[in-house]
Amino acid sequence: MSSGGLSLQISGSGEKPPFRPTANFHPSVWGDRFLSSVACSAESDNRIQEANLLKEDVRKKLVSPIDDNNFSLKLNFIDSVQRLGVFYHFEHEIDNALCQIYDISTKDNHIIVHCDDLYHTALLFRLLRQHGYRISSSIFCKFKDQTGKFKESVADDIEGMLSLYEAAQLRCHGEEVLEAAHNFSLEQLTKSITTQLSCSLAARLQHTLRQSLHQGLPRLEATYFMSFYKEYPFHDEKLLTFAKIDFNKLQELHLKEVTSLTKWWTKDLDISTNLPFTRDRITECCFWNLGVYFEPQYSRWMTTKLTALASLIDDMYDAYGTIEELELFTNAIERWDICCLVDLPKYMQLCYKAILDVFEEIEMEMRKKGKLYCIKYVKKEMKRLVQSHMSEARWCHSNHTPTVEEYMQVRTISSGYPLLITSSFLGMEETTEEVLIWATNEPVIITASAVIARITDDIVGDEFEQERQHVVSSIQCYMKEHKISRKCAIEELRNLVENVWKDINDACLAPTEVPMKFLIRVVNFARVIEVLYKDEDNYTNAGGIMKDHIQTLLVKKMSL
Repeated sequence: MSSGGLSLQISGSGEKPPFRPTANFHPSVWGDRFLSSVACSAESDNRIQEANLLKEDVRKKLVSPIDDNNFSLKLNFIDSVQRLGVFYHFEHEIDNALCQIYDISTKDNHIIVHCDDLYHTALLFRLLRQHGYRISSSIFCKFKDQTGKFKESVADDIEGMLSLYEAAQLRCHGEEVLEAAHNFSLEQLTKSITTQLSCSLAARLQHTLRQSLHQGLPRLEATYFMSFYKEYPFHDEKLLTFAKIDFNKLQELHLKEVTSLTKWWTKDLDISTNLPFTRDRITECCFWNLGVYFEPQYSRWMTTKLTALASLIDDMYDAYGTIEELELFTNAIERWDICCLVDLPKYMQLCYKAILDVFEEIEMEMRKKGKLYCIKYVKKEMKRLVQSHMSEARWCHSNHTPTVEEYMQVRTISSGYPLLITSSFLGMEETTEEVLIWATNEPVIITASAVIARITDDIVGDEFEQERQHVVSSIQCYMKEHKISRKCAIEELRNLVENVWKDINDACLAPTEVPMKFLIRVVNFARVIEVLYKDEDNYTNAGGIMKDHIQTLLVKKMSL
C-alpha cells in the first residue's frame, strides 16, 4: 500500500520521506454493502402482534409457581430463555424465579441440596452463579469417589458432562473442586468426540469444546442455540418462535445503526482515501459493540465511533507516524484545543478533528440527558490511551524491552479497553457518576478484561507484527525477564488469561461493586476478545470468521 503522497505532504519538498513501518492492512471486505439499510418489511410489521402474544406466554411460564414437580422444567426453561437471547425482556421475572429457586434449593453457606442428577445440579449451579449467587462448589463432591476423583460412571452421561463443563467455566480462585470438574469434563468430552453420537449431539459437543457458553457472545450463541433447540425433549415451540421474531426485529434496528455509522466513516471522513494506512473496519467495530450490548434500550453509536477512532489511533502510532509527529499528536490531545490543528501534519489533522467532533457529539447527547459530568471521565481515558501509545512508540524508537509489569501497565491501557468500557456506560440510562468514578479507577474486573485483550492479541498477532518495526509484545518481555522459550512464555501467558477470567467471575458474585448490568458489559468486552482472537486476529484479518459472524448477525434472517 502506497502512502508516499502523505509522506511528501509531511516531510516537505526535496526532503527524503521518513521511514514508516506500514502494515499493508487489507481493505474493507464489505464495500458498499452497509451504506444503505433495508426498509422494514410488511411481514415484520405483521409479526409484532404475534410476538406480543408469544411474549406474554413466555412471561406466564416464567412467573408460574415452582414446586418439586416442575423444578427441573423451570430450570430448563429459564436457561432456554437466556440462551435464545430474549432474556432482556424478562429480567425482573427471571430474577424473581431464581430467587425462589435459590430459597428452595439451598441451605446455609450457599450449598445446593435439591438436585441429584449431574445435569441439573450443574445447570442450577451455573444459573445461580450467572446471577451473582455465591453458590458453593462443594455440591459436586457427591459425584466423586472415595479417592477424591470424579466417578467414571458419570463420564458416560454426555449431557451431564456438557452441563458440568459449562458450570466449571464460572470457577473462581481456589476452587479446586471446579478445577477438577473442568479438567475431568474436558477430558471426557474430548474422548467422546470419537464415539458414536447423534449428529446433533456431536455438533453440540464440538461447538462447546471450541466455544464455551460463558465466554461466548450471547447474540452469536443464541443463533447457534436456535439451530438445535427443537431437538431438545423439553423445547418450547412458542418460545423458539418468539426468539426468532425478536432476532429479526433487532437485526433491522442494528442494520439502521450500522448504516448510519458506515456513512460517517466512509462518506464524512472518507477514511480509506484520506488515511489509507489504517484498518478500514467500521462494520467490524459495529459488530464488536453488538457483542457488548445488543439490546434495543442501549445506545451503541458513542462506543462504536470511539472504537473506530481508537483503532485509527492504534494504527497511526504503530504503523505510520514518526516519533516526532507522534509527540506532536500526543501534546495536542493533552491540550484538547482545536487550535492545535495547525501544528499537526495533514493526516493527523483529520484524526484529531474527528476525535474533537465525536466528543462534541457525545457532550451534546449527555447534556440532553442531564449527565454532562460523564464527558470528563471519557476524555480522561482518551488522554490515557494516547499517552500509553506514546510510551510504546518511545520504547520502539529506543529498542527498549520493558519488564512484564511495566509492559502490562502501559499496554492494558493502549488496548483501548479502559476507554471503551467507560464509554459503553454512557449508552446506558442507568449510568451514574459513581459508576464512572469506579470505572476510571482501575477496578479489578476492567483490568482483567484489558489483560485478556492485550495478551490474547499478542499471542495471535505477535509474529505478524514483529515482521516490521513494532513495539515488543508480552511474549518477548516474558521470554527476556524469565529466560524461557517462546513456547513456554506463551503457555505461561495463556495461564494468566485463564486466571484473570477467575478475577472476572469473582467480581460478578454478590456483593458486587456496581450493579450487574454494568459488570456484564465488562464481561462482554472480554468475550469479544475470546471469540475474535481465538486462533488469529480476526479484526485485522477480517475476511474469515469475522465476516461469517457479521453475516450471521446482520445479513441472515431467521426463517420462521
